[in-house]
Amino acid sequence: MNRTGLARRGLLIGAALAPFPPPRASAQGIAAPVPQGGGLAAMTARANAGTVGIVSGGVDGTYIRIAADLAAVLDDGDRLRVLPMIGRGSVQNIADIMFVRGVDIGIVQSDALAYVRARRLLPGVDQMIQYIAKLYDEEVHLLARAEIGSVQELAGRPVNVDVAGSGTSMTASLIFDALGVAPRLVNDPQDVALDRLRRGEIAALVYVAGKPARLFSGIPAESGLHFLRLPMTPALIETYLPAGLGHEAYPGLVPEGAPVETLAVGAVMAVYAWAPGTERFRKVAGFVQVFRDRFERFLRPPRHPKWREVNLEAQVPGWVRFDPAREAPPSYRR
Repeated sequence: MNRTGLARRGLLIGAALAPFPPPRASAQGIAAPVPQGGGLAAMTARANAGTVGIVSGGVDGTYIRIAADLAAVLDDGDRLRVLPMIGRGSVQNIADIMFVRGVDIGIVQSDALAYVRARRLLPGVDQMIQYIAKLYDEEVHLLARAEIGSVQELAGRPVNVDVAGSGTSMTASLIFDALGVAPRLVNDPQDVALDRLRRGEIAALVYVAGKPARLFSGIPAESGLHFLRLPMTPALIETYLPAGLGHEAYPGLVPEGAPVETLAVGAVMAVYAWAPGTERFRKVAGFVQVFRDRFERFLRPPRHPKWREVNLEAQVPGWVRFDPAREAPPSYRR
């Protein structure tokens, strides 16, 4: 492991992240030839040489399905192996990219970086987090019991917004604040929340996910549940996009010909800003190249339909794009 590289990264993180656990120093290092032969050390080196970890979302969300698609399309033996991981939401995913060994990439909501910055949750985030691509837009699902007719009626009532620190929790708080509605927020996992909603223990749940979200699949028309309209307002239009939830995605919840107005937020493939010339930079750069080379494969079944919304050249305001072609500074060159 290269001591110069470790020292440079240690100085940056030591100054900025004193309250946080030490970052993944052991993952840092200069790219080196992979040992050949059949010994245990050589086998270990080959197994890790092309491995990239991607933290995504919960089992019922779109992120984990997108990460699974990445593994299915991009895996290429020892040269590139993608390991999808279940995550705990956008804010936690950013923290995991910064601090957890083996996590290089994460799928997060586009408003997460501004949220972390504004609340100063993760010092140093601007230097450590970049993005590979904007993926697609995710719809905000606000599912309520039949007696709730509008978002304003949720004031003072229990509304689940997923676990604390999740992207849904973050976005829900921003939207409710902008609409001037103050529900009593609950932080159960989404599958637990759906059961509680059916039993009448909560009034509604919010879930940010690309449609169709598996959580709502199979809910029958006689369930007594429905999606609430989320109107676009001047306070929301700067951050979110207008969207709709239709019968084709949710036949049991949305009548044919009567789509429900809602909002959408972008999903971003975030990445740790590894220094050029290091082993982890090389791995991520290799991932980006193969991702671009094979992108057309994501547009065909059985891949998630959200891939057809992806524009690889789209910019993400407030984010810096990861550049695989960056030159390594002299102290990092082999």
